[in-house]
Amino acid sequence: MSFFRDSVFNDLEPSLRRNLIIFFCGSLCFWGGLSGMLPNLSLYIQSFDATNQEIGWVMASFALGLLGMRPKMAKLTDDIGRKPAMLIGIVVIAIAPLLYLSVQAIPSVILALPILGWSVKSSVVLLAMTRAFHGISIAAFATAYSAAIADMAPIKSRGELIGYMSLASPLGLAFGPAIGGYLEGNFTLAFLAMTALGSIGILCVLAIKEPERPSFDSQEDVAIPKKKRSSSYGAFWSLLFTPPIRVPALILFMVGIAFGSMVAFVPLHTRQLGVPINIGLIYTVSAIASFSIRFLSGKASDQLGRGRFISMGLACYTLAMFTLWLSDSPQMFLLAGAFQGAGSGTLIPIIAALMADRSKPSERGLTFGLCLTGFDLGIALAGPIMGGIADVGSYSLVFALSGCMTLIGLLIFITTSSKDLSHSIRFALNGGRDVYAVK
Repeated sequence: MSFFRDSVFNDLEPSLRRNLIIFFCGSLCFWGGLSGMLPNLSLYIQSFDATNQEIGWVMASFALGLLGMRPKMAKLTDDIGRKPAMLIGIVVIAIAPLLYLSVQAIPSVILALPILGWSVKSSVVLLAMTRAFHGISIAAFATAYSAAIADMAPIKSRGELIGYMSLASPLGLAFGPAIGGYLEGNFTLAFLAMTALGSIGILCVLAIKEPERPSFDSQEDVAIPKKKRSSSYGAFWSLLFTPPIRVPALILFMVGIAFGSMVAFVPLHTRQLGVPINIGLIYTVSAIASFSIRFLSGKASDQLGRGRFISMGLACYTLAMFTLWLSDSPQMFLLAGAFQGAGSGTLIPIIAALMADRSKPSERGLTFGLCLTGFDLGIALAGPIMGGIADVGSYSLVFALSGCMTLIGLLIFITTSSKDLSHSIRFALNGGRDVYAVK
């Protein structure tokens, strides 16, 4: 980690730095094993004679696992510990590719629902169930990892450390899809490679030391009212509408629609257009852009405020979707990947830092889980809704609508991110203070 010279890492104890390196390696394997499925998964589902809408339903099932397990994983993260939740997530990464492959060995039949007049292939149902199981991985790992890094970060350098440690995500999103793209079409070898990455990640997570959580909680300046926190997990979903969480969750919902559309339909779009490109390269370019921008955005947000960087991330996501709408060449698809990576690399770690600012250590699992639920829901709806639009329209229309959604998200953030319009504009564009931050 020589590139962290003259950074927050120099002020950390050697044992803490070692622990962070192991955390980083575990996260690298997690994101590599997860994203390495993307170049092949839509094509694999299509090999079972699935329609665009069925492909969308299967891909969206990932978010069903996320939504279903968010409350339980958030509670586990806060009550039991960060390490157990991370272990659950990385084990799912190792097992899921084997379950996808096992569907090939089961004869497919048509399942009919006479009352509703529906029919569906049993293989599509099994793939959707596996995809939902796969979704548990992020519900467990990503929430716990974000909370653990926030626990270990010095308050004044929180954005910087979260930004650096989140680099594992774009790195994993670079080499994972590159491997998957290189093995495109060889589903067995590609999926087994992802199981291998997950297995290495399990060893890393077993080796980490559970971080100590600061014990400075007080009765004042809490993000979630005490009355609601006392029954917080019973009222998990209602807390989405509390002032510190609702707008970040809403804009992540818009981004989730865009991201879900990109993951599900870019491979199919390039194939339909006959564009000669390795799909993995699009994700690799995205990851490089995401990696590069995190060197600047995290530390800068500590000094200049979180809001303006969240606005920049939403603007980049909008550019990415509109570029995909107009893409008809490898260069355009790669440019869209770069915009998407810049948006993701700015938006996701800064929102993580924002939610850390707005919560106490004892509520971070809950707060991160609630906020990321918006992203999960967006992904869940993107597949079936956009798949239906693709069936009656085109993939280009899907990306145009996705760009409209992230543009709406940007406008919502600029006008409603704080307690009133003037404070919101200052926070979103001019570095104004966050009125919801815990003191």
